[in-house]
Amino acid sequence: MNLSDSQTGGPVPRRVSAMEAVLDHLRGAIESGRYAIGDKLPSEAELCRALEVSRPVLREALRALQTMGLTVSRTGKGTFVVANTVEDPTFGDYAASDLLEVRRHVEIPVAGYAALRRTPENLDHLAHLLDRMERETDTTAWVAMDTLFHLAVAEAAQNPVFRRVIEEIRDALARQSAFLNELGGRREQSNREHRAIVEALVDGSEQDAVEAMSHHLDRVETTLTDIVRPQRPGAPAEGGPAA
Repeated sequence: MNLSDSQTGGPVPRRVSAMEAVLDHLRGAIESGRYAIGDKLPSEAELCRALEVSRPVLREALRALQTMGLTVSRTGKGTFVVANTVEDPTFGDYAASDLLEVRRHVEIPVAGYAALRRTPENLDHLAHLLDRMERETDTTAWVAMDTLFHLAVAEAAQNPVFRRVIEEIRDALARQSAFLNELGGRREQSNREHRAIVEALVDGSEQDAVEAMSHHLDRVETTLTDIVRPQRPGAPAEGGPAA
Protein backbone atom coordinates (compact mmCIF):
# COMPACT_ATOMS: atom_id res chain seq x y z
CA MET A 1 0.00 0.00 0.00
CA ASN A 2 1.55 3.27 -1.12
CA LEU A 3 0.41 6.35 0.80
CA SER A 4 2.56 8.89 -1.00
CA ASP A 5 1.23 12.39 -1.71
CA SER A 6 -2.22 12.40 -3.25
CA GLN A 7 -5.04 14.78 -4.03
CA THR A 8 -8.26 15.35 -2.14
CA GLY A 9 -11.57 15.51 -3.94
CA GLY A 10 -13.62 18.66 -4.39
CA PRO A 11 -13.68 21.58 -6.76
CA VAL A 12 -10.48 23.11 -5.35
CA PRO A 13 -8.39 20.14 -4.18
CA ARG A 14 -5.77 20.63 -1.52
CA ARG A 15 -2.68 18.49 -1.78
CA VAL A 16 -2.67 15.81 0.91
CA SER A 17 0.73 15.05 2.42
CA ALA A 18 2.02 11.54 2.99
CA MET A 19 1.63 12.15 6.73
CA GLU A 20 -2.04 13.07 6.33
CA ALA A 21 -2.64 9.97 4.24
CA VAL A 22 -1.00 7.75 6.87
CA LEU A 23 -2.94 9.47 9.65
CA ASP A 24 -6.23 9.04 7.80
CA HIS A 25 -5.48 5.36 7.22
CA LEU A 26 -4.58 4.63 10.84
CA ARG A 27 -7.41 6.73 12.22
CA GLY A 28 -9.86 4.90 9.98
CA ALA A 29 -8.51 1.54 11.15
CA ILE A 30 -8.99 2.57 14.77
CA GLU A 31 -12.46 4.05 14.30
CA SER A 32 -13.64 1.00 12.33
CA GLY A 33 -12.43 -1.38 15.04
CA ARG A 34 -9.64 -2.97 13.05
CA TYR A 35 -7.43 -1.83 15.90
CA ALA A 36 -9.57 -2.07 19.04
CA ILE A 37 -9.13 -0.24 22.33
CA GLY A 38 -6.26 -1.91 24.15
CA ASP A 39 -4.62 -3.16 20.97
CA LYS A 40 -0.99 -2.42 20.24
CA LEU A 41 -0.28 -0.95 16.83
CA PRO A 42 2.27 -2.74 14.64
CA SER A 43 5.86 -1.62 15.13
CA GLU A 44 7.16 1.45 13.29
CA ALA A 45 9.22 -0.80 11.02
CA GLU A 46 6.17 -2.91 10.14
CA LEU A 47 3.98 0.13 9.47
CA CYS A 48 6.66 1.79 7.34
CA ARG A 49 6.95 -1.33 5.20
CA ALA A 50 3.19 -1.85 4.91
CA LEU A 51 2.39 1.79 4.11
CA GLU A 52 5.56 2.45 2.11
CA VAL A 53 6.46 5.64 3.93
CA SER A 54 9.55 6.89 5.76
CA ARG A 55 9.91 6.68 9.52
CA PRO A 56 9.74 10.51 10.00
CA VAL A 57 6.41 10.59 8.11
CA LEU A 58 5.04 7.73 10.21
CA ARG A 59 6.16 9.31 13.46
CA GLU A 60 4.40 12.58 12.60
CA ALA A 61 1.20 10.61 12.00
CA LEU A 62 1.60 8.72 15.27
CA ARG A 63 2.09 12.02 17.14
CA ALA A 64 -1.12 13.33 15.55
CA LEU A 65 -3.00 10.22 16.71
CA GLN A 66 -1.79 10.90 20.26
CA THR A 67 -2.80 14.57 20.02
CA MET A 68 -6.28 13.42 18.98
CA GLY A 69 -6.40 11.18 22.05
CA LEU A 70 -6.72 7.93 20.10
CA THR A 71 -3.41 6.39 21.18
CA VAL A 72 -0.72 6.57 23.82
CA SER A 73 2.96 5.77 23.41
CA ARG A 74 4.56 3.68 26.15
CA THR A 75 8.35 3.81 26.21
CA GLY A 76 9.85 0.48 25.30
CA LYS A 77 6.44 -1.08 24.70
CA GLY A 78 4.94 0.65 21.67
CA THR A 79 1.79 2.55 20.73
CA PHE A 80 -1.57 1.44 22.12
CA VAL A 81 -5.13 2.36 21.18
CA VAL A 82 -6.99 4.04 24.05
CA ALA A 83 -10.07 5.44 22.26
CA ASN A 84 -11.98 4.89 19.03
CA THR A 85 -13.44 8.38 18.65
CA VAL A 86 -11.84 11.80 18.86
CA GLU A 87 -13.22 13.91 21.68
CA ASP A 88 -10.91 16.83 22.48
CA PRO A 89 -7.32 17.03 21.19
CA THR A 90 -4.61 17.96 23.67
CA PHE A 91 -1.82 20.42 22.95
CA GLY A 92 0.88 20.08 25.57
CA ASP A 93 -0.78 20.47 28.96
CA TYR A 94 -4.07 21.85 27.66
CA ALA A 95 -7.15 20.46 25.93
CA ALA A 96 -8.08 22.24 22.70
CA SER A 97 -11.45 23.40 24.05
CA ASP A 98 -9.88 24.88 27.19
CA LEU A 99 -7.16 26.59 25.16
CA LEU A 100 -9.64 28.17 22.75
CA GLU A 101 -11.91 29.34 25.59
CA VAL A 102 -9.02 31.15 27.25
CA ARG A 103 -7.79 32.59 23.95
CA ARG A 104 -11.22 34.11 23.27
CA HIS A 105 -11.40 35.71 26.72
CA VAL A 106 -7.83 37.03 26.55
CA GLU A 107 -6.70 37.63 22.98
CA ILE A 108 -9.85 39.33 21.69
CA PRO A 109 -9.89 42.14 24.27
CA VAL A 110 -6.08 42.29 24.12
CA ALA A 111 -6.32 43.11 20.41
CA GLY A 112 -8.68 45.96 21.26
CA TYR A 113 -6.34 47.36 23.89
CA ALA A 114 -3.41 46.99 21.50
CA ALA A 115 -5.20 49.10 18.90
CA LEU A 116 -5.53 51.91 21.43
CA ARG A 117 -2.12 51.65 23.11
CA ARG A 118 0.35 50.39 20.48
CA THR A 119 3.56 52.32 19.93
CA PRO A 120 5.40 52.88 16.65
CA GLU A 121 7.94 50.30 17.85
CA ASN A 122 5.17 47.75 18.39
CA LEU A 123 3.85 48.34 14.89
CA ASP A 124 7.31 48.06 13.34
CA HIS A 125 7.92 44.78 15.15
CA LEU A 126 4.55 43.33 14.07
CA ALA A 127 5.03 44.46 10.46
CA HIS A 128 8.50 42.88 10.37
CA LEU A 129 7.17 39.61 11.81
CA LEU A 130 4.28 39.56 9.37
CA ASP A 131 6.56 40.14 6.38
CA ARG A 132 8.80 37.27 7.49
CA MET A 133 5.83 34.96 8.02
CA GLU A 134 4.45 35.70 4.56
CA ARG A 135 7.79 34.82 2.98
CA GLU A 136 8.49 31.76 5.12
CA THR A 137 8.04 28.34 3.53
CA ASP A 138 9.29 26.15 6.39
CA THR A 139 6.42 25.12 8.67
CA THR A 140 8.56 24.82 11.79
CA ALA A 141 9.98 28.32 11.37
CA TRP A 142 6.53 29.72 10.58
CA VAL A 143 5.02 28.15 13.70
CA ALA A 144 7.73 29.73 15.85
CA MET A 145 6.93 33.15 14.38
CA ASP A 146 3.19 32.54 14.82
CA THR A 147 3.61 32.36 18.59
CA LEU A 148 5.88 35.43 18.48
CA PHE A 149 3.14 37.29 16.59
CA HIS A 150 0.56 36.64 19.31
CA LEU A 151 3.08 37.62 21.98
CA ALA A 152 3.78 40.85 20.09
CA VAL A 153 0.07 41.74 20.01
CA ALA A 154 -0.06 41.15 23.78
CA GLU A 155 2.99 43.38 24.24
CA ALA A 156 1.29 46.13 22.23
CA ALA A 157 -1.52 46.16 24.81
CA GLN A 158 1.05 47.59 27.28
CA ASN A 159 -0.02 45.29 30.12
CA PRO A 160 2.65 42.78 31.24
CA VAL A 161 0.01 40.43 32.66
CA PHE A 162 -1.41 39.82 29.19
CA ARG A 163 2.03 38.89 27.90
CA ARG A 164 2.56 36.55 30.86
CA VAL A 165 -0.70 34.75 30.08
CA ILE A 166 0.32 34.22 26.44
CA GLU A 167 3.76 33.06 27.59
CA GLU A 168 2.09 30.46 29.81
CA ILE A 169 0.22 28.92 26.87
CA ARG A 170 3.00 29.51 24.33
CA ASP A 171 3.97 25.84 23.99
CA ALA A 172 0.34 24.82 23.54
CA LEU A 173 -0.14 27.55 20.92
CA ALA A 174 2.87 26.27 18.98
CA ARG A 175 1.64 22.67 19.12
CA GLN A 176 -1.83 23.71 17.99
CA SER A 177 -0.41 25.85 15.19
CA ALA A 178 1.75 23.00 13.91
CA PHE A 179 -1.22 20.61 14.06
CA LEU A 180 -3.52 22.96 12.15
CA ASN A 181 -0.91 23.76 9.53
CA GLU A 182 0.04 20.15 8.92
CA LEU A 183 -3.53 18.84 8.75
CA GLY A 184 -5.56 21.91 7.84
CA GLY A 185 -3.33 23.90 5.48
CA ARG A 186 -3.83 27.00 7.61
CA ARG A 187 -0.66 28.98 6.89
CA GLU A 188 -1.81 31.24 4.04
CA GLN A 189 -5.19 31.84 5.64
CA SER A 190 -3.52 32.66 8.97
CA ASN A 191 -1.23 35.14 7.23
CA ARG A 192 -4.26 36.97 5.81
CA GLU A 193 -5.97 36.99 9.21
CA HIS A 194 -2.81 38.25 10.90
CA ARG A 195 -2.50 41.04 8.35
CA ALA A 196 -6.08 42.12 9.08
CA ILE A 197 -5.20 42.29 12.78
CA VAL A 198 -2.11 44.40 12.11
CA GLU A 199 -4.02 46.74 9.78
CA ALA A 200 -6.58 47.32 12.55
CA LEU A 201 -3.77 48.12 14.99
CA VAL A 202 -2.19 50.53 12.51
CA ASP A 203 -5.55 52.27 12.10
CA GLY A 204 -5.98 52.41 15.88
CA SER A 205 -9.44 50.88 15.55
CA GLU A 206 -10.44 48.95 18.67
CA GLN A 207 -13.57 47.58 17.00
CA ASP A 208 -11.74 46.38 13.89
CA ALA A 209 -8.99 44.78 15.98
CA VAL A 210 -11.53 42.93 18.12
CA GLU A 211 -13.38 41.76 15.01
CA ALA A 212 -10.18 40.67 13.26
CA MET A 213 -8.97 38.63 16.23
CA SER A 214 -12.46 37.14 16.70
CA HIS A 215 -12.48 36.07 13.06
CA HIS A 216 -9.00 34.58 13.40
CA LEU A 217 -10.04 32.45 16.39
CA ASP A 218 -13.29 31.47 14.67
CA ARG A 219 -11.27 30.10 11.76
CA VAL A 220 -8.93 28.26 14.13
CA GLU A 221 -11.95 26.59 15.74
CA THR A 222 -13.54 25.74 12.39
CA THR A 223 -10.36 24.16 11.03
CA LEU A 224 -9.84 22.19 14.22
CA THR A 225 -13.42 20.92 14.10
CA ASP A 226 -13.03 19.91 10.44
CA ILE A 227 -9.92 17.88 11.33
CA VAL A 228 -11.31 16.28 14.47
CA ARG A 229 -14.79 15.53 13.14
CA PRO A 230 -14.52 15.33 9.36
CA GLN A 231 -17.77 15.13 7.43
CA ARG A 232 -18.03 11.66 5.89
CA PRO A 233 -19.17 11.41 2.25
CA GLY A 234 -22.95 11.19 2.12
CA ALA A 235 -23.33 11.84 5.85
CA PRO A 236 -25.84 14.47 7.03
CA ALA A 237 -24.50 17.61 8.62
CA GLU A 238 -24.50 17.83 12.41
CA GLY A 239 -27.84 18.81 13.88
CA GLY A 240 -30.09 17.13 11.34
CA PRO A 241 -30.49 15.61 7.87
CA ALA A 242 -28.88 17.16 4.85
CA ALA A 243 -30.99 19.74 3.07
